[in-house]
Amino acid sequence: MDLFSSVDPRFMLSGFFVGLLIGQTGMGGGALMTPILVLFFGVHPATAVGTDLLYASATKTAGTLVHGLNHTVDWRIVLRLGSGSVPATIVTLAVISRFDITGSASGRIIALVLGVMLLLTALSLIFRRRFLAIVGPVLERVPARNVARLTIITGVVLGALVTISSVGAGALGVTALLIFYPRVPMAVIVGSDIAHAVPLTLVAGLGHWWLGSVDWPLLTSLLSGSIPGIVLGSYLSAHIPDRILRPILAITLIFVGGRLVL
Repeated sequence: MDLFSSVDPRFMLSGFFVGLLIGQTGMGGGALMTPILVLFFGVHPATAVGTDLLYASATKTAGTLVHGLNHTVDWRIVLRLGSGSVPATIVTLAVISRFDITGSASGRIIALVLGVMLLLTALSLIFRRRFLAIVGPVLERVPARNVARLTIITGVVLGALVTISSVGAGALGVTALLIFYPRVPMAVIVGSDIAHAVPLTLVAGLGHWWLGSVDWPLLTSLLSGSIPGIVLGSYLSAHIPDRILRPILAITLIFVGGRLVL
């Protein structure tokens, strides 16, 4: 009872806004929610990352259900990514468990990593088409078996980055999938990326809970707004052009990432 009575309207509204973006684009979870918590609400970076990971797991479960009902999830891709990301997440958690991640020094390091990841995410949004135009034709000649291996390796990289910063599963994951699977429709790419993020963020979030970096009342407030947001966003994803959302999100990430780095 106390958990639900502590719901904060500010966090609820933030959760709805970010959930809406996740449903439409498959990105924006860690890339927006974690810096919002750190910069605007003064939450410790480690707590922001840990809480956001469980938040992302819950919201993306709802998004996966919607995309699954719309048949916009390629479970083969999800399995390949997960076979790399989940083990990498466990290893990364084992490494960071040796440090005091709730301390001020660790908080600064996490904030720095988060800022760099946000800037990389922004670059992937801005230059995605040019990058795909250069790399895409080369990868089209790569055998299917090698594409599967590259997808698993991508999962490993995402697992480590997301566990530390909660950022990367969305924009970076979608960019990688567009490179490896150029003939797969965009809606399926987004749906598969969202589905893969569920086990990744769940394992990482539970690990952070074990490390003591999850704020449950905060998580409750975020989820109370984000669940309806991601459901609405998933249904709107086919009606709002990506070319409108991408530049706005990229500019926001550059500003926020620069603030965290500097």
